[in-house]
Amino acid sequence: MLKWTQTAIGRLRVVSAIEGLSYVLLVGVAMPLKYMAGMPEAVRVVGMAHGVLFVAFVAALAMAWIARRWSVWRVASLFVLSMIPLGALAIEHQLRAEGADA
Repeated sequence: MLKWTQTAIGRLRVVSAIEGLSYVLLVGVAMPLKYMAGMPEAVRVVGMAHGVLFVAFVAALAMAWIARRWSVWRVASLFVLSMIPLGALAIEHQLRAEGADA
């Protein structure tokens, strides 16, 4: 197993990055293709992938919450950040700043 996936925080960081990328692709690529180029299938495909990744993010966040015994407010703030395009960058920054590698 890869080193960065051995902890709940490591899994959260990886899933957050991938989910954040899917969100940016959905908002920045698929939606413009739908509305400007008449390609609704782009949103269907990327939207489905993003939905699955968001569920994985919530599961990883729950596992990290249990492992780190975070407060409800801490978990809520990370959840809200995940709703913002490029919020995954803020999540990564916060987790690195607090040294949450283990």
